[in-house]
Parts: sequence; structure tokens; C-alpha cells
Amino acid sequence: MLVTNRFVVDVDTADGFTERAHAALTALAARPGYLRGQLVRALDDPRYWSLVTEWESVGTYRRALGAFEVKVSAVPLLAESVDEPSAYEALATAAPGGAVVVADSDRAAGPYR
Repeated sequence: MLVTNRFVVDVDTADGFTERAHAALTALAARPGYLRGQLVRALDDPRYWSLVTEWESVGTYRRALGAFEVKVSAVPLLAESVDEPSAYEALATAAPGGAVVVADSDRAAGPYR
């Protein structure tokens, strides 16, 4: 499962934002089910940032949000993200040079439901 939280950050407050984002990423990375994460910034406009994390499942992500350190370090930051859907299930993947592998949706039986 992929979680993308987008932020619009004034350039003059970016240092404070990145410090808080690093703390959030550290707290999330310590939770079971966390696979990887990145703090990224748009190349075309330095005000646009995303915190992208990948999880084993929706359950591990939801349990992570309930952990004390995540509530203290990550949840306040995530509350500042753009108000839009942020959790995505992987429905098709491809390794470098590999074929596309289609997965069933957790929402309904069969792919892409």
C-alpha cells in the first residue's frame, strides 16, 4: 500500500517543515509493516513537497498511526497535508525489465474493481 501526503510549503518555512517531516518519517519507519519512505520536493516549484511511504498492508499503516510516537511526530504534520485521498492500493506492478503483474483489489473481488 502506498501513502502519499502532499504539502504546499512557503519557501521561507521549508527548513522547519523538513525538520518536522524528518521526525515524522523516522517515527513511521520504526513501525511494523513499514517498507520504505521518502520526502520529495517538486523540481518545477520548490513549494510542493510529498511524504511518500509504502506499507505491507492497510492494517499495518492504520496500526502505525495509533502508535504514540507517530501521534506525536507524524499525525500533526499529516494533518497539514493537502486535503485529498492519500492511501492507494497497488493494482499493477512491474519490476525493471519485467512484465506487468496485476493484483486483486482489497475493495472488491477481481482486479480494478
